[in-house]
Amino acid sequence: MSVSVGEIVEGTVTGITNFGAFVSLPGGKSGLVHISEVSHDYVEKVSDYLKKDEKIKVKVLSISSDGKISLSVRQAKPKTSKPVEIDWAKQDDRQKNMSFEDMLNSYLKDSSEKMDQIKTKDGRKSYGVKGKKASNDD
Repeated sequence: MSVSVGEIVEGTVTGITNFGAFVSLPGGKSGLVHISEVSHDYVEKVSDYLKKDEKIKVKVLSISSDGKISLSVRQAKPKTSKPVEIDWAKQDDRQKNMSFEDMLNSYLKDSSEKMDQIKTKDGRKSYGVKGKKASNDD
């Protein structure tokens, strides 16, 4: 069975490198999933997402003239970050007994906590190696 561009097939991970993973395909062919095609998320280490001998679905992106096959795991499955649907008609029992002011205070408290978490994350990201503040002066 030969594979063709655009096709989604099942393969087996045969090797993992720092730049991607090699996958054995039907028909004795093999291809490479580049690190950028492993997940919709940022991938630092391929081994965090794929394991040797794991069966995975891949999409064939291209086949070069010399027979090299480029594959994608992330394009083989749809992006799953759909917005969460909230049923506004359904309230928990705690909210039914709260006044508007109590609900507003609860919202403000939750919002403040979330903003503090975001500030903490941003603070960690702005520091480079060994705790020195990252700058563009170099």
